[in-house]
Amino acid sequence: MAIAKGDRLPQATFKQVTAEGTKEVTASDYFSGRKVVLFGVPGAFTPTCSNNHLPGFVENRDAILAKGVDAIAVVAVNDAFVMKAWANFTGALDKIDFLADGAGAFAKATGLDVDLSAAGMGLRVQRFAMIVNDGVVEAVMTGDKPGQTEVSGAAAVLAAL
Repeated sequence: MAIAKGDRLPQATFKQVTAEGTKEVTASDYFSGRKVVLFGVPGAFTPTCSNNHLPGFVENRDAILAKGVDAIAVVAVNDAFVMKAWANFTGALDKIDFLADGAGAFAKATGLDVDLSAAGMGLRVQRFAMIVNDGVVEAVMTGDKPGQTEVSGAAAVLAAL
């Protein structure tokens, strides 16, 4: 069953990409004591993720933060090297926190995992967005059709805030 409003995020460890390098961070440490908009993408460098989903959050960053959000983060079932390359390529490294869920542990624990083996991608996280306050989910948005970000994009998150 997928994570829902009112649920506490499960424990997981991410590789967070920073300008200084990569560091391990647990979900409890990352989300503790702050309000975070977290969105998930099936893959760094994939067309919808790179052309629509991530750019929407970068473009609307200030408006989202103005609603009392402390940070915006993206998670993908990619390794930290790919996430760092994507962060640098998009110019979003200093705007969005990039969290690598390389083995898909977070994706599985939240029930937001999806098998995209038919597309040659294997286990991934489905496209989603959530508002997390001190580790508790205030809103979760899933259900985008392939190639779309209407349900989980920045505009939907702004409307939910």
